[in-house]
Amino acid sequence: MKCVIIDDEPLAVDLIKEFVSRVDTLELIHTFNNAIDAISVINTTHVDLIFLDIEMPHFSGIDFLNAIDKKPLIIFTTAYENYAVEGFNLGAVDYLVKPIPFNRFLKSVARAQQFHSPTASTTPIISAPEMEQDFMFVKADYENIKLNYCDILYIEGLKDYVKIYTTDSKYILTLISLIKLEQNLASKGFARIHRSYIINIKHVKSIQKNKVIIDDKRIPISESYKTAFFEKINL
Repeated sequence: MKCVIIDDEPLAVDLIKEFVSRVDTLELIHTFNNAIDAISVINTTHVDLIFLDIEMPHFSGIDFLNAIDKKPLIIFTTAYENYAVEGFNLGAVDYLVKPIPFNRFLKSVARAQQFHSPTASTTPIISAPEMEQDFMFVKADYENIKLNYCDILYIEGLKDYVKIYTTDSKYILTLISLIKLEQNLASKGFARIHRSYIINIKHVKSIQKNKVIIDDKRIPISESYKTAFFEKINL
């Protein structure tokens, strides 16, 4: 993968350069001490991965992401843990907190390679074709979490990520499209009722006009999915 480092701290740039040199699959093509200088290069050069600092004077890493036309894979590098959620919402592959240990760097690169490789599936669902499963695995952080279908209440789409809400009043955030989940779950008792929601029909308490009630959550039914949903539940 062709990569770029953007960081206003020379020591941080040197450390990441040294880490990159140890990984055969990475090719460092540019380093920048400020994000503004990097914009034109990113827009005109093929780049697969950016190691991007968030806190930089005058023009932050987030400003940079909003300014570029092409969006390579991003691994945020920062000294501030409080940006983790924002970085994740911006679609970052990973979020590294300085000082960065090499083993943690390797895990981030491996995650980026999974998303980059045209032969590697970025879909975190694992299925066994020779047996009927009542569960799936989803990737969250650095582990594959087993989810029983019966424990899923509903799923909310958030651009490239989804939130899977479960019966233990928690949710799992994972990188997968809602369309892909819809394809995998259609025969498992789930239904798409909105462009942003898939529900587990088993957990529906009631239907009120154009809303489904699950665990006291009122989930909208859009007109484009209403007919197919009502046919599925024989309503």
